[in-house]
Amino acid sequence: MSRIPSTTPPADAVMPTRHAKAPVLGSKIPSHFGHCFGCGDLHPTGLHFTAVAGENLDLTGNFTVTENHQGAPGLAHGGLLSLAFDEALGKLMWLIRTPAVTGRLETDFLMPVPMGRTLYIDAHITGQSGRKIYTQAVGRLDSPTGEIAVMAAALFISVPMEHFIKNLTQQYKDHLTSHPELMAFVDPDFDINP
Repeated sequence: MSRIPSTTPPADAVMPTRHAKAPVLGSKIPSHFGHCFGCGDLHPTGLHFTAVAGENLDLTGNFTVTENHQGAPGLAHGGLLSLAFDEALGKLMWLIRTPAVTGRLETDFLMPVPMGRTLYIDAHITGQSGRKIYTQAVGRLDSPTGEIAVMAAALFISVPMEHFIKNLTQQYKDHLTSHPELMAFVDPDFDINP
C-alpha cells in the first residue's frame, strides 16, 4: 500500500500568488457550474453555498441546512458537510485561477449542525508544492464568530482545463453554448500559474 498524501504542506511549500484576475476583496466568488450541488444557484435542493473573496488567499462563505440536507432527523448529513468544505476549499482556486481537483479531504466533526442553522466557513490556502495546493477551513454555527462545529483540510491537484472539458457530453456542450451563464469554468483566460 502506498502512502496517503497529507494535507499539511511540506517544508518546501511556498505560498502561491493571488492572481491579478482573482475576484476582488468582498466580491462573490462565482459558481463554476450552475447545476453544481454545492454552489450552483440552479440546483433545486443543493447547498447554494456562497463565498466571498478575502484580502489574500482566503474566503468566507456560508450555507443554511435545509430538510434536503439531513442525515439523521434534524441534523446535517456528515457527507454533506464534507461536501460544503470541499466546495469552500475548492473555491480558493479562483483566487489563484488554477483549475484543480480534490486529491484528499479530511473533515473533523466537532458538534452536530442542526437543520435551519447556518454554517459559516472561513477557508485559506496554506501552501503550494508543484501541482499540490494545500488548504484549511473552519466552520462556525450561526455567525462568523460562533462555536466551531467542523474543521477541514484538503489537498488539491492542479490540472489542465482540458481535464474538465474532455468529460462533457456533446449534449451538455450544446447546452452550455445556449446558456453562457453556466460557462464560468471554461473561461479561456482561466490560466494556470507556473
